[in-house]
Amino acid sequence: MSSSFGTLFRITTFGESHGPGVGVVVDGCPPRLPISEASIQAELDRRRPGQSRLVSQRKEDDRVEILSGVVDGNSLGTPIAMLIRNQDARGKDYEDIARAYRPSHADYTYDAKYGVRAIAGGGRASARETAGRVAGGAIAQQLLALRGVSIVAWVDEVAGLTAAVDETVVTREQVDTNDLRCPDPDAAAKMIERIEQARKDGDSVGGVIRAIARGVPAGWGEPIFDKLEADLGKAMLSIPAVKGVENGSGFAGTLSTGSAHNDVFYRRDDGSIGTRTNRSGGIQGGISNGEPVTLRIAFKPTATIMREQETVDRDGNPTTLMPRGRHDPCVLPRAVPIVEAMFALVLADHCLRQAARS
Repeated sequence: MSSSFGTLFRITTFGESHGPGVGVVVDGCPPRLPISEASIQAELDRRRPGQSRLVSQRKEDDRVEILSGVVDGNSLGTPIAMLIRNQDARGKDYEDIARAYRPSHADYTYDAKYGVRAIAGGGRASARETAGRVAGGAIAQQLLALRGVSIVAWVDEVAGLTAAVDETVVTREQVDTNDLRCPDPDAAAKMIERIEQARKDGDSVGGVIRAIARGVPAGWGEPIFDKLEADLGKAMLSIPAVKGVENGSGFAGTLSTGSAHNDVFYRRDDGSIGTRTNRSGGIQGGISNGEPVTLRIAFKPTATIMREQETVDRDGNPTTLMPRGRHDPCVLPRAVPIVEAMFALVLADHCLRQAARS
């Protein structure tokens, strides 16, 4: 199904950007897992609009309502349904796009596929849909935490401006010290200035988010079509505005040689097997090798810009369109918890898949 993701730990999201609400059903969560509603809310708070001047000023509290599957703070093993109600929808901001297609949006492609679409806010194509993913991902992170796995993502690049971050030690607390979610304060200041300039110009910018999962044991992932990096790639590419994903050395590895690129194995002091470098990004042969799993995720500039643009109407006639509404001049600050959520959903699924083999 197009709105479902995962094999054993599976989510299905629902709702439209300007409908009554959005949400998620989490299926396959093991019973008796302690579920912290406060932790779910904290992740939604990091994703919600209106939290700073760098993002959309739509005012949504994004309060989570757990409808089923949890009793007295513990999972039942049955589907967990969660709802986030929409409070600040403004459908009239989108009346013009009923007649014309917004450049680089899904307006035309949804019409081509379904012959009908939700006009206001782009419906399911809106990043508003990701609130359900973040809620489901928060539960996945709680499952992983009990197994010693933690995930941290951060803004690493904006419009060609790059940060200097040591991925081996960076913490979520450091990431959340500024509105951009870049733990390099000097780089963050320059990036924020660039985003502010784009907003004033009625334009937008893109960039790169890096993410790392620590504590992933060796053995997670499948050897052929469900390789761990393949599922992670699918997960990240399903996020709105993502156009590329790298695991480990990624494209930079093409500039190396085998002798320089290979990760040499050694025996750690505790007797376990490790590698002296991690150019493989924690995955070899589609299966985790016990090293941190690393990703880089490329986000395009936000498609909606506050400038008049040429386009066509539904009949193909040339016209112009001046967008209205509230939009992010750069999606990256709010995308950090979305990346962490999708990362967690993949790892939780493969955790259960590996446990099922024993």
